[in-house]
Amino acid sequence: MNLTGKLDFRPKLLEVFSSYSAARFKSDLIAGVVVGIVALPLAIAFGIASGVSPTIGLITAIIGGFMVSAFGGNSVQIGGPTGAFIVIVAGIITEFGLTGLAVATFMAGIILVLMGLFRLGTVVKFIPYPVVVGFTAGIALTIFSTQMNDFFGLGLTDVPSDFVSKWGVYFSSFGKIDLYTLSVGLASLLIIILTPKISRRLPGALISIIIITAATTLIAWLRPELQVETIGMRFRDMATDLPMPHGFTLNMEIINRLLPSAFTIAMLGAIESLLSATVADGVTGSRTNSNTELIGQGLANVVVPMFGGIPVTGAIARTMTNITNGGRTPVAGIIHAVVLLLIFLFLMPLINLVPMSCLAAVLIVVSYNMSGWRTVVGIFHSPRSDIYVLLATFLLTVVFDLTIAIEIGLLLAVVLFLRRVMENSQIRVYSEQLDVAEGTDFDHHEVLKVEKGVSVYEIDGPFFFGIATKFDELMRSTMHDKPTVRIIRMRKVPFIDSTALHNLELLITSSQKEGIEIVLSGVNESVRKSLHQAGIDKLIGEEHICDHITNAVVMANAVAKRAGES
Repeated sequence: MNLTGKLDFRPKLLEVFSSYSAARFKSDLIAGVVVGIVALPLAIAFGIASGVSPTIGLITAIIGGFMVSAFGGNSVQIGGPTGAFIVIVAGIITEFGLTGLAVATFMAGIILVLMGLFRLGTVVKFIPYPVVVGFTAGIALTIFSTQMNDFFGLGLTDVPSDFVSKWGVYFSSFGKIDLYTLSVGLASLLIIILTPKISRRLPGALISIIIITAATTLIAWLRPELQVETIGMRFRDMATDLPMPHGFTLNMEIINRLLPSAFTIAMLGAIESLLSATVADGVTGSRTNSNTELIGQGLANVVVPMFGGIPVTGAIARTMTNITNGGRTPVAGIIHAVVLLLIFLFLMPLINLVPMSCLAAVLIVVSYNMSGWRTVVGIFHSPRSDIYVLLATFLLTVVFDLTIAIEIGLLLAVVLFLRRVMENSQIRVYSEQLDVAEGTDFDHHEVLKVEKGVSVYEIDGPFFFGIATKFDELMRSTMHDKPTVRIIRMRKVPFIDSTALHNLELLITSSQKEGIEIVLSGVNESVRKSLHQAGIDKLIGEEHICDHITNAVVMANAVAKRAGES
């Protein structure tokens, strides 16, 4: 977790050209075109749901998708806007505006690059699974909630942002349902659901948009009184040219206000991209360079906001579409970005005709797929601590916001993990006799005689702040015994933290004042190094730090005998 050694940044694109062939390019070309077509409705839908225009959604997919493929550490990763960011992006825009979103996304990009440089790619994968499932399910429910207005054609212009108030407004407004809009939404939903039953290669969302857009346009031409709100009606005068890059102001006040949001974007982007990369590796047999992937994702999020875009990350559905259609190198991802660019430059007028209720149907299916309800049900058969973390993260995501959910979810997971470690860590006390092989798989048992005046305490597990407090309490409760020597057996201590070192120093000092010697036994190299750095060896003497319990008991027995004879 440092910058020493060789920089871990090796984009997969650089590895391609040494053995690239015409046949491989053909496969990448087909996959790139298919993924570009599949990504089109999702980019538009995610852009609108996030509170920006469909133009911004497409620009994000074009620039972000290109950079993730060009600089990432996975051969088949497809980057772009995803449903996971809808909630956080909409919240930032509501509170800080588009400029605030650009700054937060830029800062998130910097955080991701730093995470890659400091080689935190593997660490991110260890975020507790219940936390990931909880906020993913919470995001799915929130996305579903945001689509009710357009799906039912309620015509609401000022929908509350919080979950409870939003549904209160919906329930009070269901008498205003537009049946024609609802029928368009239901037809779109039906097409999306049935298309995979015909062929899994067909993009249901795109098929639905094409059929429904053509049908509603024809109906509006034949029956002008039958109108459904379209993208063009809501977002007028959409740009059809790529915007010029622009900067934004950064100062400490802005950084302090937006840092929590930037951290959430970075963590969410890291989790989703590495999760997508892991799934892709399992299918293709390739191996992702996690640190390079984080740097590539970070660079994409640094550049995209300069063009007005929203956060970028790896998209599992589009990545799997790329794989199933033959994509095996980053060239397919670059072609997907080029396809989107051509659509953006030449077909934007047609996008204006897409009904909003059709896009709502697309996002409803996306939210269902995101919910992972089968996984949620499975976790309910796990230990209670995992269930509590899942429920807390889910409820915080839905009722409050994603920033709080991730922070408290991670904190709760850490606390429950430490509690589990403490419950499984033990401190044993021995006197008179000690079996050297107790707690091991050895058949040979050597029983050591412990002289009167010698107490042996064994710590079984990491000696960190939780166990340090537990050990300190045990020491205080046995202070009245006042032995001559205390042996602290540490053969099963893999590491020791600063709190434990401080408590150990206090114990040694107080024991020495009472004439009690301390002997440490079974200290491994890592723990011994920590003891030396803390000066414990100088405090008790190097000879009092033994590598085996036999040596420690011999030394302690000799000290106890001398004390008994004097």
